Amino acid sequence: MKRIIGIDPGLVNTGWAVIEVAGNQRKFVASGVIKPKSGLELSERLKTIFDELQAVVVKFVPDEAAIEITFVNKNPTSTLLLGHGRAAAIVALAKAGVPVFEYEPNKIKKAIAGAGHADKSQVLRMIKIIVPGAEVSKSDEADAIAIALTHANTSSILVG
Repeated sequence: MKRIIGIDPGLVNTGWAVIEVAGNQRKFVASGVIKPKSGLELSERLKTIFDELQAVVVKFVPDEAAIEITFVNKNPTSTLLLGHGRAAAIVALAKAGVPVFEYEPNKIKKAIAGAGHADKSQVLRMIKIIVPGAEVSKSDEADAIAIALTHANTSSILVG
């Protein structure tokens, strides 16, 4: 059995989800959203993401992590800020000794819903089919589950 944590990075909301994988079986373990307070300075928001994600890793002890690659927005400042949040998550995982794998948004959608431009509702429907016990209340959690599932499916193909 392998435990995978999926991360949907963001400065406002960082979604996370833990699944367990054994062969073709996928089991939902837990998910949540890290929400730094909006009035905090950037450094404090990044510290919140880092600290809270480290606490999640200590609690659930994942074997591997998967995180979404930042796409380039029309606004370069937004892209850069999102990259900072993503970096805080990657460093928290790396510091805990968890290997991190990265996936592009379109590859995640294609792996879960069969189409690289699937909308959030299509991805959510497929998540509920693949992991029926998933308790998803926020789109950031659903995205994190999709990222973890993408890694589970991709790594099993790569490994054999």
